[in-house]
Amino acid sequence: MSNIAFVLGNGTSRELINPNKLRSIGKIYGCNALYRTFAPDHLVAVDAKMVREIAGSGYQNKHSVWTNENKNYKNIPNLNYFRPSKGWSSGPTALWLASRHCYKTIYILGFDYTGLNDGATVNNIYADTPNYKSSRATATYHGNWLKQTRQTIKENPEIKYVRVTEPRGFIPKELVNIKNIKHIKMDEFMQIFPSLYDDQ
Repeated sequence: MSNIAFVLGNGTSRELINPNKLRSIGKIYGCNALYRTFAPDHLVAVDAKMVREIAGSGYQNKHSVWTNENKNYKNIPNLNYFRPSKGWSSGPTALWLASRHCYKTIYILGFDYTGLNDGATVNNIYADTPNYKSSRATATYHGNWLKQTRQTIKENPEIKYVRVTEPRGFIPKELVNIKNIKHIKMDEFMQIFPSLYDDQ
């Protein structure tokens, strides 16, 4: 079993983290538009429009991209397919993939669940960009993400999961009282990995 992996969701809480500084610590799994600015070890995208965007850039010809089988892009080369298809959202699917690769500890960043502005509006780094909602749109329902995240964690009791929370420290009730997940705030995460502090 390998040591550490990081799974990056696209909630705004992870804006403080430079993913390039995670490379020397562990493997990185990311979702969707992350590829625009950073190439994780494995990128997961299950939305057809997002997959077509990624493929249009040719990113998948040089990097690991995972998705579900879909007739809309069956002729696109160099995609890795989940068989059978998960049918899950990208973030929980990335967490599931990392868990399949058997790390001792998986750090979860950007899985904020709650919206911005007291939960009212979209919480996503890529809001207002192609294939994403407006930053003024109503927050996306996160119930399915929680169910899928909880299932993955419960199915892998040998893995220690550490979720870095958004600034208010929101912990969904679905992720409480599970022995193999811990929730920490960003300052504690930075203390665990001092090399992440920006030294510019």
